[in-house]
Amino acid sequence: MHELVIRRSVSFPDPLRVGRYKNNPDFGPRLLFFSGGTALNGISRALKSYTFNSIHLVTPFDSGGSSQALRKAFDMPAIGDLRSRLMALADESVLGHPEVFKLFTHRFKKSVGKRTLASELETMVAGTHPLVKAIERPMRTLIMHQLGVFQTSRPPRFDLRGASIGNLILAGGYLNQQKELEPIIFLVSKLVGVQGVVRAIVDGNLHLGADLEDGRSVIGQHLLTGKEAAPIDVPIANLFLSKSPLERSPVSAKLSKRNKKLITSADLICYPPGSFYSSVLANLLPEGVGRAIASRNVPKVFVPSLGDDPEAVGLSVAQKVQILLRYLKKDAGSDALNDQLLNLVLLDASDDTNARDLEDLARLGIPAVALDLVSQPSAPYYDPHQVCEALLSLT
Repeated sequence: MHELVIRRSVSFPDPLRVGRYKNNPDFGPRLLFFSGGTALNGISRALKSYTFNSIHLVTPFDSGGSSQALRKAFDMPAIGDLRSRLMALADESVLGHPEVFKLFTHRFKKSVGKRTLASELETMVAGTHPLVKAIERPMRTLIMHQLGVFQTSRPPRFDLRGASIGNLILAGGYLNQQKELEPIIFLVSKLVGVQGVVRAIVDGNLHLGADLEDGRSVIGQHLLTGKEAAPIDVPIANLFLSKSPLERSPVSAKLSKRNKKLITSADLICYPPGSFYSSVLANLLPEGVGRAIASRNVPKVFVPSLGDDPEAVGLSVAQKVQILLRYLKKDAGSDALNDQLLNLVLLDASDDTNARDLEDLARLGIPAVALDLVSQPSAPYYDPHQVCEALLSLT
C-alpha cells in the first residue's frame, strides 16, 4: 500500500468549495470538533448551512448548574453540554420536529413553587401538558417514557426549579439504558433530527481536576471556569480526570472504538474556541485520543478563543499551542511530530496581538494565518459563518 500526500493552495474563503457544500449539505465534509460548553453553539448552528456531517466530541465533566443537581442525584455524567450541542445541531425547519425542539429547550421557571412544578412534570409524564401533547406519536410515547423513568427515580428533595426538560429526558433515558449515555443520545439525535454527530468523549461518571502551580488541587469543572465560582488566581500546572468530586483521585479513561473511528474518519480536526482547559484540553485526556489524531492525515486546526479566558489568564496563543501539543503528546508519544497533531492556527486579522502571535508561532514552526473572522454584527466574537467558511476551505 502506498500513501500519496498532495499539497494545494487555499483561498480563504474558497467560494467554489463553500458554494458546493451549501448546495448539498447532506454530502458535506466531516469536520470534527473537540469541545464542551456553549462557546461553539453559534458555529454549530452555522455549520448546518454547509454540512450535515460534522462531528462533536463533548466533555461530560461539567459540575455546575442543573447538570450538578442531576449528577448528585443519580451519580451520572454531565449531560447539559451534550443537550446544548444536540439542540444547536437540531433540524429547526418545518421538515424537522420543531415541537420536540421546543420541549427540549423548555425550562421550568425558577420563581414557581416546588409543588406546582411537580404537578407540571406529572402532566408531561401523562402526556397532557401542551408541549408534550403537541408531539406526534410514537415520539410522544418515547419522551413520556423517559420522563416517567426520571420521575420515578428522582429523590424527593430534587429541586425542579430552573431544570431543563431536555436534561430530564436525557437523565431518564440514561437510567433506562442501564446507565449508558450513547443509546439515549442516539435516540434524542433522531427525535430532533440532529444534522451531525454528537457524542460524549467518554461514557463515564468522571470529574475534571487541576493541579495549580502553587501546589493546590481543584476538583470540579465549575471551579475552573470562573462562572459559578471565583476565577482561579494561579495558573494550571496539570489537568486530570478524577473518580471523586471530593478528593484528588486521578483515573485513566479510554477512548471507545466508536469514538476512535469518528476521529480517524474526519476530514478536518478542529480545536475550537471555548474554555481552553475545561472544554478543549479536557477532551484530549482519555487514552487513545492523541494517537487517533496523529494517525489521521488531514488538516488539524486550532482556533483560539477571543478575549479573556479565566482558565488561561496571561497565556499567549503560542503558549496555548505549546500546552496543547504537550497534552496530545502524552498519548501520541513524545516522538510524534508537531504537524501530526496540529498544522494550522487561525487568527482574527483585527486582533492587535496578531503580529506577536505570528512571530512566536513561526519560531515554533507552526503555520498560522490571520483572517477576517469577526464581522461588525458579531464583534467582539467570531462570526460563525466566517469561521465555518474558513474551515471548510481547508477540506
